[in-house]
Amino acid sequence: MIKRIRDWLQGADTPSPDAPRLRVLMVCMGNICRSPTAEGVLRAKLQRAGLHGVVQVDSAGTHGYHSGEPPDARAIRHAAQRGYDIAGLRARPVLPHDFMQFHRVLAMDDDNLDWLRRKAPSDSPARVEPLLVHARRHPGVTAVPDPYYGGPAGFDHVLDLVEDACDGLVAQLQAEFGAAAARRSG
Repeated sequence: MIKRIRDWLQGADTPSPDAPRLRVLMVCMGNICRSPTAEGVLRAKLQRAGLHGVVQVDSAGTHGYHSGEPPDARAIRHAAQRGYDIAGLRARPVLPHDFMQFHRVLAMDDDNLDWLRRKAPSDSPARVEPLLVHARRHPGVTAVPDPYYGGPAGFDHVLDLVEDACDGLVAQLQAEFGAAAARRSG
């Protein structure tokens, strides 16, 4: 794994055949509510679409307050109620090399988007954008609100927004990689 990453970072022309073709990083502030939820939802939707071998997903936080901790118990519970298992994920901060390793860095809100854009190196190939640019059923909504200080409805709202955005992203990726994924799984 380390060799593949090092080769990719150094521009090796022949990546391993099982290497993902696209890497997506979901980002919120603490990496215990929104971004691990988005990671889990996208992974599940990629699996269902046959794209799990083509796209790698991870999540991180703009702040390292909760490094090594699992997602918030409420996020785990609400995700599980919809069939997503995020209990095994662990929080980590965004690292400088993330901007070189990931092709898309998707922020949950404007504050995190601004932070990411300030920290991204000028030569970063990563496309840094809001997750919700991919949403189809929530026009005009630009941020996944932080549910941490609210009640249960906030976690359901996060899931509603994240599922919508991930559906849009998966549809886009199916158009880009669908034929290759169909050949691999067939």
